[in-house]
Amino acid sequence: GIIGRSGAGKTTLIRIASLLEKADSGELLYGGESVSGARGQALLNARREAGFVFQNFNLFASRTVSGNVAFPLEAAGWAKDRIEERAGELLELVGLADKADRPANRLSGGERQRVAIARALANHPKILFCDEATSALDPETTRSILDLIQSLSRRFGLTVLMVTHQMEVVRRICDEVAILSAGAIVESGPVASVFANPKSEMGRRIVGEVSHG
Repeated sequence: GIIGRSGAGKTTLIRIASLLEKADSGELLYGGESVSGARGQALLNARREAGFVFQNFNLFASRTVSGNVAFPLEAAGWAKDRIEERAGELLELVGLADKADRPANRLSGGERQRVAIARALANHPKILFCDEATSALDPETTRSILDLIQSLSRRFGLTVLMVTHQMEVVRRICDEVAILSAGAIVESGPVASVFANPKSEMGRRIVGEVSHG
């Protein structure tokens, strides 16, 4: 979990980590292998190691649920029969198999995010990046989406990097947390340790607010 106030740099960090933006300096490693200088096909291959779930779903309103999940597979050049099979598998995983032919704009917020998660998993990624994936959802739907992400992580051995301003999200499903302030990581470690004894001023403020609540 990556947590911090608005403007702390959370979205910039996750976009760099997921290869959507290029860092000015430093090195990015996936599984110990540098992907910082990847170009052309190597960059495409590295990006397929990662799935991305956005805050506002970013679905194609003109496509069906199945069509949205199929999009990255079409872009990757999969055969039509394999695309249909994979899309069906993924919709089954996220509990939307019965809505495969429904237009995406006729779904609830929670259902749209489930479609977005299925789409993010299409190319068998090893890392799932989530940028405020539950901030637009009500508390009950948030819990169901977090439970889904956690179960998928365990089932497929996915590393999940989740950016959020909601400490409850970190507390519910994260193993480790980093606190970001003014573009720098000011504290990181196991969630229980950071919650129990925050070392940074920002950590104490965030944990104090949650404890007070």
